[in-house]
Amino acid sequence: MRILGNILWIIFGGLISALGWVLAGCLWCITVVGIPVGLQCFKLASISLNPFGKEIRYEGGAVSFLLNVIWFFLSGLELALVNLLFGVLLCITIVGIPFGMQFFKIAKLALCPFGAVVDWVDYL
Repeated sequence: MRILGNILWIIFGGLISALGWVLAGCLWCITVVGIPVGLQCFKLASISLNPFGKEIRYEGGAVSFLLNVIWFFLSGLELALVNLLFGVLLCITIVGIPFGMQFFKIAKLALCPFGAVVDWVDYL
């Protein structure tokens, strides 16, 4: 079921979300200082391609907080708003609610990606 959900996810907007993360990663990698942030964007693009079966928990300290503040103003707000918009549009229909909830999860991740840990969830 998780595989089917991820395939439908790509069709219903997951690819656009992942392309946004890749674009942000490419822009961050232009500078030497931004390369670690850009690499994090590429990791989050892969999460954005297949979010079903994954949970996100937040850990981190002062460095993660500072990076999240900088990230919020430079790239995070735009990515979060796009994912939020897709989530709201998909939640209009009953069939789209699971996909909308995944977009909300990624929108939250777009606001503060540093210090986030992705865990695989096994549902039986």
